[in-house]
Amino acid sequence: MRLSLGTFFVGVLFALGLGLGGMTQPIKVVGFLDVFGNWDPSLLFVMVGAVGTHFVLYRLIRKRTTPLLTHEWHIPQKTELSRDLIVGSFIFGVGWALAGYCPGPAMTSLATLKIKTLLFVVSMLAGMFLFGLYDKARLRRASSKKSRQLLRSPS
Repeated sequence: MRLSLGTFFVGVLFALGLGLGGMTQPIKVVGFLDVFGNWDPSLLFVMVGAVGTHFVLYRLIRKRTTPLLTHEWHIPQKTELSRDLIVGSFIFGVGWALAGYCPGPAMTSLATLKIKTLLFVVSMLAGMFLFGLYDKARLRRASSKKSRQLLRSPS
């Protein structure tokens, strides 16, 4: 129960931060990304504030032996830049620039009940679902290829 309440509180705090920072307004996001046109640098302050806050608090929080709401830290182990990460980042950036939304602000903006936001979220979820199918098929193919190679190789 504590974990659920903590997760809910963090989600609400995140949504409020997105709203107050202007990240839920696609026109502000597109204006920020239009560096060669009518550039709006205001979101730069939001990003610098977020990165600065994370930089300081992460170091303080990690000094604890365990997190507050669970029994262990969940820190990503992968640190290398893969082709999939770079391609995914590029697709994310293009989508953000075209629509003015990324997943967090889009979900927060659903509260506005605007059709454009709903269409974006439905399209985003469909893309996530289709990628999940693609990734499972890719992993299956790679696994069966590896199995075939193991069968062919002399023991």
